[in-house]
Amino acid sequence: MITTLLNTVNRMLSHEDFGKLLLRLAVGGLMLFHGLHKLIGGVDGISAMLVAKGLPGFIAYGVLVGEVVAPILLILGILTRPAALVLAFTMIVAWLMVGLGETAALEKTGAWAIESLVYFFVAALAIAFMGAGKYALGGHSAWR
Repeated sequence: MITTLLNTVNRMLSHEDFGKLLLRLAVGGLMLFHGLHKLIGGVDGISAMLVAKGLPGFIAYGVLVGEVVAPILLILGILTRPAALVLAFTMIVAWLMVGLGETAALEKTGAWAIESLVYFFVAALAIAFMGAGKYALGGHSAWR
């Protein structure tokens, strides 16, 4: 009886393409908030951090690619795998810029201090490995 119930639940929830869509919407949508903040407020803070580390400040505009363009592509399901890899790379850069010293730290609520960076990194990699699924605007499989 339990096996029958579990098989029924498994059949009802076996919609991998819908799961891929939900993951793309969550990762792309949540990261887009970060990007819109920088798009509206500017990238001066990031530019200053780069200059302080001896890097050219104009590199800060790359964050708009990783936090605005890539999330929009993920949401739409266009160039999904490359966009996911760009987002994952953006998270590595963010970790190196602001999270490196927090890697072994916990927040006062007990959460890992770089939890959101790791979430976005791993989720972006998962999307890169799985692809967009059938619910994507990139009609031809090469464009998904």
